[in-house]
Parts: sequence; structure tokens; C-alpha cells
Amino acid sequence: MTGDKISKETQSEAMAIARASQKPGQTKEQTKLIARGIEKGIADYKKHEKSKARERDKLRKKELKEKKQEHQVTAEVQSTPLSVWQRWLPWVLLTMSWVIIGYLAWATSLV
Repeated sequence: MTGDKISKETQSEAMAIARASQKPGQTKEQTKLIARGIEKGIADYKKHEKSKARERDKLRKKELKEKKQEHQVTAEVQSTPLSVWQRWLPWVLLTMSWVIIGYLAWATSLV
């Protein structure tokens, strides 16, 4: 990995870890190689965590959007006033059915 992709902070942190775990007789080159491996591990970890954070953020935004749409639909349904026909139609139908039943009862009693 090139040095410009890994931050100076990560490089210094990796070198500190490599030096802390340095064994007696270990050369500077070996320590540098270990530090590079640690840098790569830290960079991969950060990349993975960043990806997971993006996915969590996308999921959170999707849930918020769905809740907002659900709330809007509920608000629209609640705010829609009933028309005159919607209020009176059941009563008109009930009255008409009573009139028809009454007529049929009257007509059959004449026969």
C-alpha cells in the first residue's frame, strides 16, 4: 500500500505497536515490515467499519423515509372529510330497504 493512502497517524500508531512488540535481535527492516502489516490491518479495519457505518446509515434513512410516508398516508386518510353522500348513503339505503320490505309485505297481504 502506498503512504498517501494511509494517514500519518495510522503509520505512527502502527510503528508504535510494532516497536512495542519488537523481539530482541529483530532488525529495523523487520520492524518496518511488521509496521506495514499493522498499517494494512488498521486501514482494512477502518475501511470495513466505514462500510458498515454507511450501510447502517442507509438502513436508518430508509426506515425514516418509510415512517414518514406511512405517517403522511395516515394523515391524508384522517384529514379527508366525508362527503355528504358518504355520510347519508347508509341511512338512505336502510330506509329504502324498509320501504321495499313494507311494500312487499303490503302487496302480499292484498293477494
